[in-house]
Amino acid sequence: QVQLVESGGGLVQPGGSLRLSCEASESIFSFNIMNWYRQAPGKERELVATITSTGVANYADSVKGRFTISRDNAKNTVYLQMNSLKPEDTAVYYCNARRSSAISGTRNYWGQGTQVTVSS
Repeated sequence: QVQLVESGGGLVQPGGSLRLSCEASESIFSFNIMNWYRQAPGKERELVATITSTGVANYADSVKGRFTISRDNAKNTVYLQMNSLKPEDTAVYYCNARRSSAISGTRNYWGQGTQVTVSS
């Protein structure tokens, strides 16, 4: 069973930075895409950033220019560097790994989430 372990969350002041990590229990090359989602209290889970197996990244408009997703294949880890944080970035952040094949279909794997709180 694939395991994803997030770390790096915490309390930070507005304008500050955090780096989230998501370590997978197996090679991240085996996933077509890896994503960071977030869910704020009372809101639906939203997609924040994605990175493909070839390193192509995409971002939600709300974080573009402030967040950077990256991957270290040797460490089986995906990162989310978050700069210029705002109170509205407060949420639980989840790592997601997606694997698709013609035989098995699409499978999603989730981490347990890490809390990010932006407050003065």
